[in-house]
Amino acid sequence: MYVCICAAVTESQLRSCIDGGARTVEEVGDACGAGTGCGGCMNSVDVFLAAANSPSDLAGLPLSA
Repeated sequence: MYVCICAAVTESQLRSCIDGGARTVEEVGDACGAGTGCGGCMNSVDVFLAAANSPSDLAGLPLSA
């Protein structure tokens, strides 16, 4: 699925940029071009960044009951 139509950036490409160290919308734009065209995808890029950079509330729970 495309996250950024202007730069033809897919979800997997965006995840690769984030896994490669991009931590801001600007860094993602520098790495793959997402968010540098019309800006319509910037909220989506921000959601992917937040998910990657924020620990989940579930991370501290035991794996089994």
